[in-house]
Amino acid sequence: MEWTDRIGRRVKLRDLHILLAVAQSGSMARAADRLAISHPVVSKTITELEHALGVRLLERTAQGVELNDYGRAFIKCGTAVFDELRRGVQEIELISDPTVGEVRVGSVTPVADGLLPTAIERLSRRHPRIEVHAAEGDGPTLCDMLRKRDLDFVVSRTWGSSFGGDFIGEYLFDESMFVVAGLKNPWSSRRRIDFADLLDEQWVLPRLDNVVGLLLVEGFGRAGMALPKPRVVSNSMAVRTRLVEGNHFLTLLPGSMLHFGSNRLRLKKLPVALPLESQPVEVISLKNRTLNAVARLFVQELREGPLLKAPRGTAKS
Repeated sequence: MEWTDRIGRRVKLRDLHILLAVAQSGSMARAADRLAISHPVVSKTITELEHALGVRLLERTAQGVELNDYGRAFIKCGTAVFDELRRGVQEIELISDPTVGEVRVGSVTPVADGLLPTAIERLSRRHPRIEVHAAEGDGPTLCDMLRKRDLDFVVSRTWGSSFGGDFIGEYLFDESMFVVAGLKNPWSSRRRIDFADLLDEQWVLPRLDNVVGLLLVEGFGRAGMALPKPRVVSNSMAVRTRLVEGNHFLTLLPGSMLHFGSNRLRLKKLPVALPLESQPVEVISLKNRTLNAVARLFVQELREGPLLKAPRGTAKS
C-alpha cells in the first residue's frame, strides 16, 4: 500500500495522543481514565494503529502494557509531532500577541543560582505575560529532558560530544572558578595568597566523580598541584555556600554565580591563582529542532542583554 493510503489517511493525531497516554500510564485502563474515554475505545484505537503500521507496538505484562522496540520508535516520532504542533501554536500566539507564550529552560545549579534568575526577571519585566518553566539538574538529567522535549533549551557549561551528537551549543561566555571565603574569614583580609598556603584549611568540595570534580582533578593534575583534601564533600551548592558563609570553610565557585549573587552571598573571592582553564557556557538545544518564538526571545536576552557585560568573579568586599 502507498504511504498515503496505509498511514497518511489512517493514522490520526488522536491515535498518537492515545498511544502516548497508554505509554505514560502503563495501562490501557489508566489511560482511558486519564483521557475520559472508555477502555474499549483505547483498545480498539491501539489495535487499529498496529494494523495500519503492520507491527505490534505494545507488549502485555503482569503490570499492564509497555512499549516494545517498534512502539518506542513510533512514540519518539509522535512526541516530535506534538512538540512541533505546540511550537506552531506558540508561533501563532506570538504573532497575534508577542507578549504571550511559554518557554521551558533548564540549567545546571550555578547558572540556576545566578544568571538564570536575572535573565528571567529581565524577560518578565519586558513581557509580563510570558510563562517561564525553569528546571535545575545535572548534565545527564538535562540531556534526557531535552531529548524528551520537556525543555526548549539548557544553559550549561559546554557538553561537547559528552552526551551524543544530537545537540548544538551557542556560546555565551567563559566561566572561571575562584576560591571563596566568608566575609569574616581571616583569609578574606589578605591581599596576596599562595594556593599552597590554603591546602590545610577546612575545604568543602563537590564529589570528584561529577563534571566539576573531574575538571578540578584534570586542572590540578596538569599543573602538578595537589588538590585540597575536603573536610566536607557535597554536590549541593546550597550546602557548600552556607558552610563557607559561616566563615570556617573555603570552596570553589564559578564567577558568574559570584557576580549575579553579589547582593546576597556573604562571600569574598580570594586573590588566588588557580590552574584551571575557563569553560564555555552555552545555550544548548537539539540540532534538528527549531526554538519557538518565546524561547528565541529568552536566548536573545541572554545573548544581547547587559547580563554578561560585567566582569566575572566579583563579590562583596
